[in-house]
Amino acid sequence: MINSHDHQAYEEKAEMEEKIEKLKLWFEQCEGTITAFSGGIDSALVLYTSHLFLGHRAIGCISISPSLKRKDYSEAIDFCDRYGIHLEIIQTKEIEDENYLSNPANRCYFCKTHLYTDLRVVQKKYPGYLVLNGTNKDDFQDYRPGLQAAREHEIRSPLADSGLNKEDVRALGKYFGLPNWNKPASPCLSSRVPYGDFITPEKLKQVEDAESILNKLGFKDVRVRHYGKEAKIEVPADELQRLSNYKEHIRKSFANLGFERCRIDEEGLVSGKLNRALKNM
Repeated sequence: MINSHDHQAYEEKAEMEEKIEKLKLWFEQCEGTITAFSGGIDSALVLYTSHLFLGHRAIGCISISPSLKRKDYSEAIDFCDRYGIHLEIIQTKEIEDENYLSNPANRCYFCKTHLYTDLRVVQKKYPGYLVLNGTNKDDFQDYRPGLQAAREHEIRSPLADSGLNKEDVRALGKYFGLPNWNKPASPCLSSRVPYGDFITPEKLKQVEDAESILNKLGFKDVRVRHYGKEAKIEVPADELQRLSNYKEHIRKSFANLGFERCRIDEEGLVSGKLNRALKNM
């Protein structure tokens, strides 16, 4: 007789297999793929399943850019080494684009335009291969100007096409044993700078180094918002009390990075918080 626990496990396994079958059917239409890889779980799942179903005809591509954390770049390299996936490394030039540096509300559009334009160049080495991104179904519910760039460059989204949301992505990542299945979201560093404030490589490095300090204190899911001489720190609400224990250490460490003041956001971490300003723009 099957107990309730075994029955639940059976149903969960069946659900996973159904989702995997959807992805398999999606990839069967592909001659080969080039996945825009950032090191995050969404693009990691796309790249992994591309490799699972297409073997050597699955290529990853990552861009070296000041807006990408060095840690994320390193983890992406390790991921491809682990699974024997060929990774192309490119260097996009969005940091030289005035449209991007001026940090308008649609900054992400210009960033993705540079990325997808350069991926089309890579595609010439692999005729017939589709260019993919890690967009999932939930992404269409948020403000994401990069989706427009994806449409314009005919970038395909196997996760969204297969009806998979973020919860599905993490569940599948865990099912496959991917090392980053529960990695916190890691948006590009430029997303820490309020819209309208000019972006510079120096600001992005300040943010990266500040978040690294917090990571070393055990805070894995953090944002340091860059307000000129002031840094505003976000961690999940249930970690605010623990963060307050390090106030003096953080103040001194951030001062060494050039922040004269640092402030803890008592609301806690909210992804995309700076998008709230769009209502007043």
